[in-house]
Amino acid sequence: MAETGASPLPPTPPTPPARSPLARAEHFVWLTARVLEQRLFAYHFRGGGAGPVETALDAYRNEDGGYGHALEPGLRGPVSRPLHTAHALRVLDAVGGCGGQRVERMCRYLTSVSTPDGALPAAHPSLRGYPAAPFVPVVDDPPGELLVTGPVVGLLHRNEVWHAWLFRATDFCWQAAESLRSSHPYEVEAAVAFLDTAPDRPRAEAASDRLGRLVREQGLAVLDPDDLDACPVPPGHARSAHRFPHDYARNPHSLARAWFTDGEMARSLDFLAAEQGEDGGWPVRDRHWVPAATLEARPGVTLEALRTLRAYGRSFD
Repeated sequence: MAETGASPLPPTPPTPPARSPLARAEHFVWLTARVLEQRLFAYHFRGGGAGPVETALDAYRNEDGGYGHALEPGLRGPVSRPLHTAHALRVLDAVGGCGGQRVERMCRYLTSVSTPDGALPAAHPSLRGYPAAPFVPVVDDPPGELLVTGPVVGLLHRNEVWHAWLFRATDFCWQAAESLRSSHPYEVEAAVAFLDTAPDRPRAEAASDRLGRLVREQGLAVLDPDDLDACPVPPGHARSAHRFPHDYARNPHSLARAWFTDGEMARSLDFLAAEQGEDGGWPVRDRHWVPAATLEARPGVTLEALRTLRAYGRSFD
């Protein structure tokens, strides 16, 4: 055979072994995540330290003690906002750093933006002039909302942080959680975040029992993932924005776990595990208002899915 000068083709590599869900998720995080989510993944799943997480979080902190700079990906702009600061508290709680002067400054910021009844608004007038989601109207006197206040107050109680602002904010959360009659799923999630660590445990259990009945009666949770049409999506949300038992009970110790049977929770967790995409990440079911924010949110959603599965003893190594 005449020589052509071409090099022979390399041998076909063997088919790589199937990678575990955790390895696929790790690959997705290194490809797509912000430094903060990369550090959080290392902390939760690779033995990383809390210090690098806190350092990454500091990049979003402002002089007023609040957090901005699109820490919560769906909200843009540099100014501090209650939702960003709530996100920062979740990060600090996850790494055991929810205390000290940093949290004291955060509480002072929360006090400065709270409404007369001690609650936190979803949007503050300081948002005006910066890009904002159309579903977050900017008004001069925004109302306080359980959606924002409940998770913040719950995290502070869990970490035994006491501040004068907490007294009024806690009273607001009790009133709001106990008066829900026809609710939005995210509002129920916020109520659970408060009730799971509220100081008065018998009162919290009673409020949770009532909320659980409301969720089932109003079809606010998908109990059979094979029949999504049985649980309509709230108006104004993407068709994929269903809520499942694992969305309300992120761990088996949550009061919301009692709302669902073992079979319902198992099906919910099976659905969550199966949602992992080919790229290793989990989808954002309720789309944000700009594509960039949706992409930035996916690593955080992926971390939350992994932590929920691990909390219920699901193996993904």
